[in-house]
Amino acid sequence: MRATSQLHEGRNLFAKHGCCKRQVRSVYIGHDLSGSPVSFDLGTCQAHCGVTPRKRASGFAGISRQTSMLDFLKAKRVRLQERLPSSLAGSEPSTRLEHSCPANYRCEPSSIRVQEFLLLEGVRQVEVIESCQCNASPSECLRLPSLKTFFPDSPLEQTLDVGRCSNPEQPKGNGLFCLPTDFDSVLMKTPNGHRAVQILGSCQLREPCYRVSHVESYYEVVLNSAGEKLELIKEIDVGRCLGQCPPGSPCLLRDPHSEGKCLVWGEDISSSCIPHQYETNTFRSRSGELRTVFAIQACKCGVLKGLEQAPPKTRSFI
Repeated sequence: MRATSQLHEGRNLFAKHGCCKRQVRSVYIGHDLSGSPVSFDLGTCQAHCGVTPRKRASGFAGISRQTSMLDFLKAKRVRLQERLPSSLAGSEPSTRLEHSCPANYRCEPSSIRVQEFLLLEGVRQVEVIESCQCNASPSECLRLPSLKTFFPDSPLEQTLDVGRCSNPEQPKGNGLFCLPTDFDSVLMKTPNGHRAVQILGSCQLREPCYRVSHVESYYEVVLNSAGEKLELIKEIDVGRCLGQCPPGSPCLLRDPHSEGKCLVWGEDISSSCIPHQYETNTFRSRSGELRTVFAIQACKCGVLKGLEQAPPKTRSFI
């Protein structure tokens, strides 16, 4: 009875603390100035317990260098084989793994550093996970903190909360996701001047391709009741399209008896989140000329082509 009780307590202790920890994840990032391929340990947070971490590739300061492109391709093939499920790799299927965090928690990065590499292809910025922890998974769409350290181990080291969106479970088929809708920016001092860092302001449930606000300011000249010219500041929300769209195959011929059935498919095309509808804003500028500014009203997934004009709004201008 005592042994059973101790085992139960041990399981409760595991369920409380979990086994969320950082694992090695080496990613190819380009070629160094000598032309050799370079990979770096970006890290990943362990989603399940009992997963054996892959060995860190040899090298200096986390960078592995193969002596030739053939060695690099061989190493990449080995890494791909390690990622295959055991049933596909030819070995016995592994037992079901337990989650590394308790229910309603997720194993997520608790510390991230942003690191830059001077490569043959140019300067590349990567995010490196330094540590992980179990974080509560909200059931609502919320803006959550996300700390990132820029210029680590330097006099200009600075940690900012850039923010992230929660990932609540949604009813199947509703097509909504918790996505960023509002942004701000912070000027950060760098060795080469100031740099703007984008900060997430808020999140909302949206479709994968959606419109966000983007305001631009202009000078507008109008006439008052006395016929005098007045110079006003006109703000227009021109909008921006954000999100990602899955690739798809266009239907070239549909069944006349069943509109939802496609008889002939075309080649796969890449789909982008693009403007779908727009409206025009016309006003007289400071120079006295009429100026027209287009504003996005709606976005959709598709191939870039002519846009649809939204229903016109009543406006007055001179």
